[in-house]
Amino acid sequence: MKNEELASKKRAVELYDSGRINEFEVGTTKGLQQIHRFLFQDVFDFAGRIRDVDLAKGNFRFAPVIYLSDTLKTIDNLPENSFDEIVKKYVEMNVAHPFREGNGRATRIWLDQILKKRLGKCVDWSKIGKEEYLSAMERSPINDLEIRTLLESALTQDIDDREVYMKGIQSSYDYEEQSEYDVHRLFDE
Repeated sequence: MKNEELASKKRAVELYDSGRINEFEVGTTKGLQQIHRFLFQDVFDFAGRIRDVDLAKGNFRFAPVIYLSDTLKTIDNLPENSFDEIVKKYVEMNVAHPFREGNGRATRIWLDQILKKRLGKCVDWSKIGKEEYLSAMERSPINDLEIRTLLESALTQDIDDREVYMKGIQSSYDYEEQSEYDVHRLFDE
């Protein structure tokens, strides 16, 4: 297997620079699968495929496989007309955790695509610290106020700014403790 961080970060850069991100469905499980498949195609043989195993992180159990298909259909049908509705949908997709690995990185891009389409904004992820983000996401299934506040404070209208996207990718990987490679210098090496 290739180095996961290096290979998928290169794909994240390609996803933006090629414009492919604009060809994917927005706000659907299918669109999330397209993002995941693109990012992790060189790394995981299950890239873009919905998981067929139950998953847990610490004491938290993600949506059981037996209900996952129905859960994803429900999420697809959630409204996304306001910032609060979009964050609710994002939190629900996080709880569903449709892939075996790479959920956070793919879902943060998915969230930004919804925000761009519906509100003309995206998150400047570099403005949200790792610990505060992870803590807010951990509590979000019970109360999403903290994650909504964090995301809202980092919204920007610079939706076509390559640097905002790149800083977002770097931050997204930092949240996952994958920071050996700087996304800005991947192709200099």
